[in-house]
Amino acid sequence: MSTIEHPRVLASTRQWFALGVLMLPTLLVSIDNTVLSFALPSIARDLRPSAAAQLWIVDAYPLVLAALLVAMGNLGDRFGRRRMLLIGASGFGVVSVLAATAQDAAWLIAARVLLGFFGAMIMPSTLSLLRSLFVDRRQRRLAIAIWATGFSAGSAVGPLVGGVLLEHFWWGSVFLIAVPFLLPLLVFAPLLILESKDPAPGPFDLVSILLSMLALGPAVYAIKSIATEGFGVVPVLLIAVGIAAGTLFVRRLLKQDNPMLDMKLFRVPSFSGAVVVNLVSVFSLVGFLFFITQHLQLVVGLSPFDAAIALAPGTVVIIVAGLAIVPVVRRIRPGYLMAFGLSLSLVAYASVAIVGGGTTTLSLILAFCVLGAGIGAAETLSNDLIISSVPADKAGAASGVSETAYELGAVLGTAVLGSILTASYRSSVVIPGSVTGADATAARETLGGAVEVASTLPGAVGDSLLASARAAFDSGVVVTSWVAAALMAVAITVTLVTLRKPRG
Repeated sequence: MSTIEHPRVLASTRQWFALGVLMLPTLLVSIDNTVLSFALPSIARDLRPSAAAQLWIVDAYPLVLAALLVAMGNLGDRFGRRRMLLIGASGFGVVSVLAATAQDAAWLIAARVLLGFFGAMIMPSTLSLLRSLFVDRRQRRLAIAIWATGFSAGSAVGPLVGGVLLEHFWWGSVFLIAVPFLLPLLVFAPLLILESKDPAPGPFDLVSILLSMLALGPAVYAIKSIATEGFGVVPVLLIAVGIAAGTLFVRRLLKQDNPMLDMKLFRVPSFSGAVVVNLVSVFSLVGFLFFITQHLQLVVGLSPFDAAIALAPGTVVIIVAGLAIVPVVRRIRPGYLMAFGLSLSLVAYASVAIVGGGTTTLSLILAFCVLGAGIGAAETLSNDLIISSVPADKAGAASGVSETAYELGAVLGTAVLGSILTASYRSSVVIPGSVTGADATAARETLGGAVEVASTLPGAVGDSLLASARAAFDSGVVVTSWVAAALMAVAITVTLVTLRKPRG
């Protein structure tokens, strides 16, 4: 019996231009995830946040994103993905200006929360619109590779953009980059992209949305609390609340006929395994950026611009690896390739941990390049598997899951590894006896605070504090890197088990 060959439905030039337009918010939201890495020392000097507030300044944005992405993906399926994209882009631009003019840490944290709210409207829409723009599997894989590469590269470019801006402007300028990204989007998206939606969307489930937020928020806050204040009754209760809310969330969705998120998708190994890889890849990238940016500026003493240039080779590697993996996956199983990508992350972290106090700028650059090669490949393949494992009309919800994994990885990368680093620093730093009061507290909480305080002290005392703070920070980096390497080993095992069968 002969097999009927169906002609490939190829994308037009207009659709490839539409991909370029969709890359604008993708780059913006991913840059916003890490652009604060280089701005943190400036913010610490200007706003003098506590250690917990400093972590919240970083994490408030991706935490809200992670909590709302599935819900916003569902709303996009229901009311229109292009409509959600344009509403989110408009709100994101306005709130970016508010963040740039923040007068204290609380103001900045609140602005980051709102940025997360509007960013959650943007990200599921971009990936799900790709599904409707590119019908052919090969072209869609290339489009997703470009999208995923832009997403990963944006996270790595964030510090570079921040470094360039901070060389010439105040720290609030890192938020104003939203304007040149969003104006072209608002002009060209209505012209190049057709509206798409799910003809039979699931119900808008407010209870499930609240449960998803209760599952994430308390758990992350507990991790931060443990890092800054130690174990106590409150963190344990918060973790219990998160676990209970997560359990209720899953049970509620399993009982519904047409849920906002089909939990049965997680029974598909290619889907659930790809989600894990997505989360762990971003966890690895953001966690690494959290300490390398501070080390380059506050320990090595590089300017923001020079430190950003030092990370440029790793950023290029992420882009190249994300695109180069597309032809390779046709010959090698994606599970093996993703496990290899995570192995490179393990090697990068292990190398930093082994070198320890002898870490040089060159060794950090090389480690970031190795990590970038793995991240670029793993992100492309995991996003392709996630979006290809579901029917086209559920692309928004699946995109929400993909982005939730990404943002949750960003949250945990900072919350877990950042909290371990903070706890190790605070337990190791030695404050000179002549430093007391608010100065002692600031120096003990963060390396940025110690550098600022040291600059106001007499020569010998300031040098002593600075040397102790830098040594404590680098010892914390060693501990953090070993923890990250161990987590990568677990993730590699999970990837090999769950993604043995899917082929490219």
